[in-house]
Amino acid sequence: MNLLKYMFLAILQGITEPIPVSSSGHMRLFDAILNNNLNVDLNYEIICNFGSFLAIFFIFRKDILKLITDFYNYIFIKEKKETSKNGFKYCLYIVISTIPVIITGLLFKNAIETRLSSMMFLGLAFLLTSISLLIVRNFKGEKNDFDITLKDAIIIGLFQSITIIPGISRSGTVLVACLLCGLKRDSALKYTFILYFPVSLGSMILGAKDIIQAGNIEPLLLPYFIGLIISGIFTFITYKWMSNWVKKGKLLYFSIYCFILAIFVFLFFN
Repeated sequence: MNLLKYMFLAILQGITEPIPVSSSGHMRLFDAILNNNLNVDLNYEIICNFGSFLAIFFIFRKDILKLITDFYNYIFIKEKKETSKNGFKYCLYIVISTIPVIITGLLFKNAIETRLSSMMFLGLAFLLTSISLLIVRNFKGEKNDFDITLKDAIIIGLFQSITIIPGISRSGTVLVACLLCGLKRDSALKYTFILYFPVSLGSMILGAKDIIQAGNIEPLLLPYFIGLIISGIFTFITYKWMSNWVKKGKLLYFSIYCFILAIFVFLFFN
């Protein structure tokens, strides 16, 4: 039964991580539905998140390698080609967009999770996500990848900073911010998920310390490994499906889904 629970959590993580519906919110909701019997292992969440990280990295591996190469050439080789300059600026903006969530997380994460951890607020978070997606559902934008400005990077970063609130989707919030800043849908998707890497990597580095200090993890190696693989596979499949929906302007479906979740939470948990 424990192995089945771990597999269920990995599938849930893999499906909900790439789509704008909040993976952490779903973990919380299913735990409540099962009368808090999931007993979510935070270390296991880190492992599953790493599986999602690897899947998204594989999807964007060429873009990431190109950005790193351009950044290196511009800084250290002093290459002044337009492509290298664009890659350098893009990387710089990713860093700028990451700073607000780091500051907010360090200052307020524990307080927010303590005070805003009720099911009522989870319902409000789903409702907020639904409304946000509804507003931008028809946005197309004109900006390509390298048309992002410093102002855009700051606005997107500020939006991302609120995703430390339980139940607020990181990918959904950042995607909404990108569309509000006028990015094309495919460019908004790319920025959303490349911005996922520094945040996810930072969380995993901090979490790795807890895993190491936990000790006696030998009995959990098999479920952890299975969770890593399953979450990665489902993240890969779900992203491919979700990205096509976003590019075709089908955010309305995600909005409706989050609205239904919000109503469900309000009716049955308050």
